[in-house]
Amino acid sequence: MRLPARPNGRIAAFLLSCLCLTALVTLPAAAAPPAPPPVFVLNSLDASVSVINPVDWTEKQRIPTGKEPHHIYMTPDEKSVIVANSAGDSLTFLDPRTAEVQRVVYGIIDPYQLQFSRDMKWFVTAANRLNHVDVYRWDGKDLKLAKRIATGKTPSHIWIDNTSTVAYVTMQDSDELIAVDLPTQTVRWRMATGAMPADIFGAHNDKTLLVGLTGSDGVQVFDVAGAQPKLVGKIPTGKGAHAFRSAGDGKTVFVSNRVANTISRIDLATLKVVANYNVPGGPDCMDVSADGKTLYVTSRWAKKLTVVDLASQKVVRQINVGRSPHGVWTLDHAKRI
Repeated sequence: MRLPARPNGRIAAFLLSCLCLTALVTLPAAAAPPAPPPVFVLNSLDASVSVINPVDWTEKQRIPTGKEPHHIYMTPDEKSVIVANSAGDSLTFLDPRTAEVQRVVYGIIDPYQLQFSRDMKWFVTAANRLNHVDVYRWDGKDLKLAKRIATGKTPSHIWIDNTSTVAYVTMQDSDELIAVDLPTQTVRWRMATGAMPADIFGAHNDKTLLVGLTGSDGVQVFDVAGAQPKLVGKIPTGKGAHAFRSAGDGKTVFVSNRVANTISRIDLATLKVVANYNVPGGPDCMDVSADGKTLYVTSRWAKKLTVVDLASQKVVRQINVGRSPHGVWTLDHAKRI
């Protein structure tokens, strides 16, 4: 019986190449990695949001909002990011991944600052020009006003404690810090501060509050563990101390010094400055990348988003945005507490 002839070398190579090509054709194409979520910058004087692509660092679109969008906050389910339009008396809900406008809620009076409680039951806004704080109930979708509380002059920033029972609010022009009891919507106490108190950051299990003094050159430290607050110190940082952002490591927090054109990093254990970064253009609000390597800063007077490399402590780029950029936010962020 004759055996079939063994194919020669050229034929074998041809057959092998055909098999490989067939395998390549039948393999599914590798899925492209998802695009990273954008960086949002609020342009307060342009009534818009700049949407920044964090890959090529270009402004990919500009979304119209209500008048004077100043601050931005995420819904507890992370499905929406809310832009508070203070002079437009409205909230714009955006998709944090696609920047699509989901809905606009009207009738929210002068929402300059905004914050959710950690138990997701309360939503608090500070009416900067109308001198009141609004406490809303939140059911996961809609807001219902529980009470409007008259305050001192120019309520500015909010910090809600980890028990979701107290909202601390600064009064920018009457130089005060107040504590609002959320279950009863009443003012627990009122405390004098230094000049033009702005942002608040809770430390030491919210028994300590840091308050930035925009009209001074540092951060006041308050002990709020007892029934009445106590001023226990001041941390020199720089002129125009304004906004805070946790570094995400649970150990340090950044504060922007808007007049000094610097950002200070404060050690929460010692309550001392451990690093300073030069950031031009009136640094204001901040966010930190998820890996903790990059700081995003709005340069309020320069119409730019400034990007700082934290390892080198250097500004690595600036992106043109609209007028008076204020809030900045991205879904790809480090822990905020």
